[in-house]
Amino acid sequence: MIRLENLTKTFYLYGQRKTVADNLNATFPSRTAVALLGRNGAGKTTLLKMIAGTVEPSAGRILSTGTISWPVGFAGSFHPELTGAQNTRFVARIYGVDTNALIAFVEEFAELGKHFHLPFRTYSSGMRSRLAFGVSMGIPFETYLIDEVTSVGDASFKAKSSAYLTARLEHSAAIMVSHSMGMVRRICSAAAVLENGQLTYYEDLDEAIAHHERNMNVHGEPIPDDD
Repeated sequence: MIRLENLTKTFYLYGQRKTVADNLNATFPSRTAVALLGRNGAGKTTLLKMIAGTVEPSAGRILSTGTISWPVGFAGSFHPELTGAQNTRFVARIYGVDTNALIAFVEEFAELGKHFHLPFRTYSSGMRSRLAFGVSMGIPFETYLIDEVTSVGDASFKAKSSAYLTARLEHSAAIMVSHSMGMVRRICSAAAVLENGQLTYYEDLDEAIAHHERNMNVHGEPIPDDD
């Protein structure tokens, strides 16, 4: 469970004040996959980062039970001079999981071959994403944060990644940012719409999507096709 209490976040950019979270109060329940919907620039990624603990709110607080992941597939914290295996071992130690077990899982899952034992700086963007997704899936969390994650690689790897994520979410919660309503419908059972600093939570997914699409239409933004 994750609860937002009077959560506020304000930025000042080029002398302009922008509030992306204005005294938000909401509860994301346990073992429920919730889509976080909103127009570009609404503050979805910022809200996800506040929940992850990497961005401080301007006011209010976030309470939670259980463990919360970093954004799934995020590769920004990997050290460029360490190999994929060494980076994986480092993450395992931080989160207190079996290092050898995680390395074995990621090596098989990411399908990097010999590159798994080469420096991260030598990886292509696709290889970095595969390593990051593998590490994310190799550690069990009560809540997974998912920000526009897209599986890379061939059709077989994409299918494997999607299946593993779905399996993880059978026993865990998720908060997922995605512009793909097809992905939202496949993974989520509830949703919250962020607009003008306000968050509206819906237990009915279709109602949330309809609200989101009305916002998009009002502002003349295209609605992405379902995948």
